[in-house]
Amino acid sequence: MDEILVDWNEFRATRTQLGAAFVRILGYFREDGIKSVAAIEEAMRARSAGGLVMPAHTLKSEARQFGAERLGALAEDIEMFARRCVEAQVSPEEYLPRVVELRPLFEETLTALEREANPLVQRRPTFGRAVS
Repeated sequence: MDEILVDWNEFRATRTQLGAAFVRILGYFREDGIKSVAAIEEAMRARSAGGLVMPAHTLKSEARQFGAERLGALAEDIEMFARRCVEAQVSPEEYLPRVVELRPLFEETLTALEREANPLVQRRPTFGRAVS
């Protein structure tokens, strides 16, 4: 995929906009994301295109709120494919490889977001002497 993992400018804008609520909202993203990924996997096991739509839509929206571009793009891809399957009344099983990509990408993204959100993480200096 060509998309970046996280658009850090978008992430910082959201952090600024949410202020003190940021860490709490990021926690909701973690909880909702875990549920959405599980619901998407379960819908795929059941070959339910309709069951893919809402959790993929939710994951897409929440991921993009935090600048998680690659995760948002994959969730959107799954959502749009599922909508086409619902309209055509066909099984979504050909998208199994895309759904399999979702959990590891969610986990990688969440790790990056939480690492960046942690105030105790030592940041690399952007000026001064080089760090070895």
